[in-house]
Amino acid sequence: MTFNKLILSACIVAGLGVSACAHNTVIAAPKADMNTVSADATARMAALKARPEIEQAFTSIVNMREHNNERLIAMTEIAAPPFEEQTRAADLVERFKALGLDDVSIDESGNVVARRAGTVGDRTVAVAAHIDTVFPADMDVTVRREGDIFYAPGVGDNTRGVVAMLALVEVMEAHNIKTDADILFVGDVGEEGLGDLRGVRHLFRDGAPKIDSFIAIDAGDASRLVTTAVGSNRYRVTFSGPGGHSYGSFGRGHPHQALAEAITRFTKAATPITKGDGPKATFSVGRIGGGTSINSIPFTSWMEVDMRSLNPEKLAELDAVFQTAMSDALEIENDRRRSNDALTIDVKSVGKRPAGGSDPNASLIQNAGAAVMAIGLEPKYAASSTDSNIPMSLGIPAITIGRGGIARNAHAPNESWEDKDSHLAIQSALLLLVAEAGPVWD
Repeated sequence: MTFNKLILSACIVAGLGVSACAHNTVIAAPKADMNTVSADATARMAALKARPEIEQAFTSIVNMREHNNERLIAMTEIAAPPFEEQTRAADLVERFKALGLDDVSIDESGNVVARRAGTVGDRTVAVAAHIDTVFPADMDVTVRREGDIFYAPGVGDNTRGVVAMLALVEVMEAHNIKTDADILFVGDVGEEGLGDLRGVRHLFRDGAPKIDSFIAIDAGDASRLVTTAVGSNRYRVTFSGPGGHSYGSFGRGHPHQALAEAITRFTKAATPITKGDGPKATFSVGRIGGGTSINSIPFTSWMEVDMRSLNPEKLAELDAVFQTAMSDALEIENDRRRSNDALTIDVKSVGKRPAGGSDPNASLIQNAGAAVMAIGLEPKYAASSTDSNIPMSLGIPAITIGRGGIARNAHAPNESWEDKDSHLAIQSALLLLVAEAGPVWD
């Protein structure tokens, strides 16, 4: 099977639909040297950077540092777990409007969408930053600042990305930087946890307004460019039985023991796949639960499992041994029981992100590399799982670029973000966006 067909299969399995998957030619993860930025792209970016409007915008970006940090603190302190992003979304609507965008709405999935009209408008370039975080609604998200370091859950991933997007809007409005193409600024939902990229899936649903290229801001420092999408399969597995007293009902099927057997068998079968040569593959049992007391046989036991690879074949291998391990564990525990009803199992898919990649010769990728070089950095190309997975799997030019600064301990309660040369990421993003949308000068 060809890589393109594998990507197409992964795309369909991910719930995008046959017509959506076939909407564009599916691009395999690039095999070419991604570190090659053409001389033409370099020259175009140098000419763009030399424009007086861009030079003035660059100065404004440097000068808005503290203003951006004020935004960062205010938005970080609005909790936004997946499926509970509404308060932060409402705040973002008002921020977009205050910056001069009047075509602002919240779509059916919860995305905040603001359109900046182009002079021609026959193309649309989307810039997205996810507004959700991995943390629950009751997590203390108060920001603690020590000099240029900000400590709070979600401060880097991805509140800083949203702040960078707002800065782009502000400088383009302030300096009247016009483009041929429409620009769609999106604060999207459902990137983290079990959100399963629902916001970006909605943007690329069957029948949605066409997006010609997609830029996500969610990739760390200014030089990092995510051009390859790591696919993932996620499951919630629940073993169920009659339960009972630990002594009086001893011998009944035991869900926790079945779960332990399932984890052990899956780990043993999956490890050779992850140790093999070629593209990286991973697996993790991220959460487990169940049971009511120490002296009870639980009536349910559950776990959530994550598998990842940028290679659909490896991901399919992991999925196959996972399914076998689950059914074998159920059979073993039911054979072991002495009495009462057999255990049952429910294996529920809770997330599938398709793999994919961007063509290294696409203008978006060339412009991104040239933009990073124009601010004096060397592009660092990477593979990751981001909002760009969806458009990449559809063959739509897509990239995830850096938020800037230095992020540490993402997804941990002691997460922090350091404001070090943070202007560079916004300057690079401005160059990329204007180049991709087509500058129009008076």
